Amino acid sequence: MRTGGAARPTTVVGCGLALVLVTSGACAGCGSSGSGSGAAAPRTASAAPSATAPEALCARVVTYWSRKVLDSHTYGDYQTMGLSNGQYDILRDVVDAARATKKRQGASAADRLIVRRAREGCRDWYRTGGPSNGPWQ
Repeated sequence: MRTGGAARPTTVVGCGLALVLVTSGACAGCGSSGSGSGAAAPRTASAAPSATAPEALCARVVTYWSRKVLDSHTYGDYQTMGLSNGQYDILRDVVDAARATKKRQGASAADRLIVRRAREGCRDWYRTGGPSNGPWQ
């Protein structure tokens, strides 16, 4: 058993010191560094990243790979491209149409077709269930 009041002031001082350290640590980054004005910079809340719709992500990857595959004679492996089987089906349809368009109307028309058909294909695919349509879809 302890006697005297020595233990309590140490505890109080220790907690007070910890509170000061925690508080000063929390405010250490409040000012603007290097501004020279001495005034604290206004803090703005950063918005949470917005989620991209699955259809848009699908269209983005299908468009990317369609452009890569357009001039080659092979489609490659859908798994190494990071595509699902359903996305790969869309890619093959898009590239087939883009190859024909490129022969008739040129590369610019083929690129526009890729963007449009990838968006349409992915939109339709997700409208009917997307990847949850079956085990390999």
